[in-house]
Amino acid sequence: MTGHVTAPPAALADRLPDWVTLLRAPNPGPMTLEGTNTWVLRAPGAPHAVVVDPGPADEAHLAAVAASGPIGFVLITHGHPDHTEGAPRLSELLGGAPVLAVDPAHTIGGPPLTGAGTQLGGTGLDIDLVDTPGHTADSVCFRVSYGTEQVVLTGDTILGRGTTVVAHPDGHLGDYLSSLERLSAYQGIPALPGHGPALADCGAAADFYLAHRQARLDQVRAAVDAGARTAAEVVATVYADVDRSLWWAAEWSVRAQLEHLGVEQP
Repeated sequence: MTGHVTAPPAALADRLPDWVTLLRAPNPGPMTLEGTNTWVLRAPGAPHAVVVDPGPADEAHLAAVAASGPIGFVLITHGHPDHTEGAPRLSELLGGAPVLAVDPAHTIGGPPLTGAGTQLGGTGLDIDLVDTPGHTADSVCFRVSYGTEQVVLTGDTILGRGTTVVAHPDGHLGDYLSSLERLSAYQGIPALPGHGPALADCGAAADFYLAHRQARLDQVRAAVDAGARTAAEVVATVYADVDRSLWWAAEWSVRAQLEHLGVEQP
């Protein structure tokens, strides 16, 4: 039986490119692990850097991010508050730097991000938008390269430890599985997640997540066949090894799994 995963889904990265800096927000917790990862990317010799996921509205954290400036623009992987709450204040600290997200509600000073393959230039880095809905409807990743080095900024689509939730009803399991298949193409490319440590291989992590999700679906199907009728009943069976304080989050994923399996929910 597939158990609760708390280990990294792939080998940890033993080093990151010199143009990548991690500034971790002081918001540790069961859902945020050590805290939200704010990534600062600056091409060697470039006048402006790029920030990915400002994190919460913690003044000291945002001041540390701003001190790494000048910043050309800020990117958002998805709209959950632990990634976006500090964006308006960071934009102010940076003199009005644009904040770019899929959701217009989290976009400041520029158009929303649209279209897989969209390229964001002007910083000496090649930044490609990778459309990866599933964790949330607005989730995206960013493949960033400089010279021969590449990284993938994965937000909460792939975490550095454990697995992520499908935040039903905004999140959608079918979309999430498709997104993981998309990310599985990035074999050997480091993943910079929204929480937890950096991983050496984005593709390997995506493959692990796909196998884990399929195993969980088999467990949910078996629980339904055995008589479970509600998401809560499925959680009590399938996620029995998970701390009860996290069952509310597991229920999000179970509702997404039941929908994916075509099981009517009360």
